[in-house]
Amino acid sequence: MEERFSNHRDEPLTSDDLNVCDSVLRDLTAEYDLPERDALRLAAIIIELYRQGVHDREQLKLLSGATLEGRQ
Repeated sequence: MEERFSNHRDEPLTSDDLNVCDSVLRDLTAEYDLPERDALRLAAIIIELYRQGVHDREQLKLLSGATLEGRQ
């Protein structure tokens, strides 16, 4: 029997997970008035951070928002 090792990052996000990510994305896009192209990049960053274990909204905003510094 082959034993499979699964990575938590490979698990699908739940609707609750997506709600957290969406909330952070909405806050940051409004704060920085981002064009769609930049918002899509930011969404990918937020999801990646979430998959890596950052589930606190404020921590997600802080870490993903750091990629936007200098835009205001």
